[in-house]
Amino acid sequence: MNLQEYFQRIGFQGSYDKPDLATLREIHKHHILSIPFENLSMHSGERNVVDLEVAFDKLVRRRRGGWCFENNHLFSWVLRELGYDTTILSSKVFSNNINDFEELDGHLIMKVLIDGKAFICDVSYGIMSQLWYPLELISGKDQPQPPGVFRLMDMGDFWVLERNRRVPKVLNPEFNTSSLVDKKDIVTIYRFTMTPRVANHFLEPNEQHQNDPKSLFSKLSICSLQTQTGFRALIGWSYSEVTFLPEEGASVFDIRYVADDEIEKVLREKFNIVLKNRLQPKGPSPSEKRCFF
Repeated sequence: MNLQEYFQRIGFQGSYDKPDLATLREIHKHHILSIPFENLSMHSGERNVVDLEVAFDKLVRRRRGGWCFENNHLFSWVLRELGYDTTILSSKVFSNNINDFEELDGHLIMKVLIDGKAFICDVSYGIMSQLWYPLELISGKDQPQPPGVFRLMDMGDFWVLERNRRVPKVLNPEFNTSSLVDKKDIVTIYRFTMTPRVANHFLEPNEQHQNDPKSLFSKLSICSLQTQTGFRALIGWSYSEVTFLPEEGASVFDIRYVADDEIEKVLREKFNIVLKNRLQPKGPSPSEKRCFF
């Protein structure tokens, strides 16, 4: 593993002589614009593992994407190699199904200290709530980014990450009820504490995400990638191109279904992903006339 391979993968050509905020912001942005958030391995005859060298080979050399136990694990290594004071944290994702946070420490994030200030980094949440840049760890401060205005809230025993809703403009009315489209004015994303974690803390969540039939990742095949103007997502058979309009406080959703024989082409042309095995899409099919995430 080496940084030059990683920088080539994310297209970063800037200076990294000192571990400052400007460099962190640039690397964070380059990562989310280059490496997809995806769980396709578990739906194409492979397994995801919590192993840094395996993640490097998959995401960098094989030019795949991954989920947080791969993407953020890799990013934490990159930051340490660059000299950043980096701590892995665990978080509990908010579930709309139960209207509460999940019990599982199911998401890996990072805290980075720079000149006495703390920042939260997360290059692997994907879809509408993907951070483009680190968030300063200040309670209640609005921090605008291309996907929306994010806030970190200190609740005493834990912190909560939330995002303001954007007005959705859905081009195909058939998808007005898609769960990609925010329904609440304030979107709760996850909660976390400052308890330091190591990678092995996520061994059980990694397995549960893949083995539990109730897991979102078991129910859906997901691939998303941020673009210069928004993001792309392939969830089951539904393909979305979303354009952020921050000056209007809106997001434009262009969603359509793709046929089985289009899946491989969409992955290759829209996400630069070529799988070893055939993907078995999971999620609502076109015949069900619905989409959820």
